[in-house]
Amino acid sequence: MGKKLIFTAMSKRRYYLKGHVAKFVFDQGNVPLNPFLCYDYFLLDTVERDKVREANFELIIRCDELWVFGEVSDGVLKEILFAKDKGIPVRYFRIVEEPLKFIEIGEEQVEYEKEALEMLRRLRK
Repeated sequence: MGKKLIFTAMSKRRYYLKGHVAKFVFDQGNVPLNPFLCYDYFLLDTVERDKVREANFELIIRCDELWVFGEVSDGVLKEILFAKDKGIPVRYFRIVEEPLKFIEIGEEQVEYEKEALEMLRRLRK
């Protein structure tokens, strides 16, 4: 069986770790599909974010799993919900800065940015 294709999701606040996240996925024996490495940071804000998000959904559907790194933003939450709706497994990783490492956690341990928490509250009503 071939290697798994992993979509790596992270908040724009963690953009600076994009290369480290890709290396981590490679080190786990998989192939990373990192949107920040595909289109930099929203193509330097020259493309509407909704178009980039639509492109991300197209990439996610082709992946075997979605891995979330760090705090969940509203955009990452949309990617998680999309993946779950399509039956794509989601794994979560906490980021420890010094020394840099990624620790797998359960969904109940995930931290959310303010906008994502508000979005979750609206969805649960």
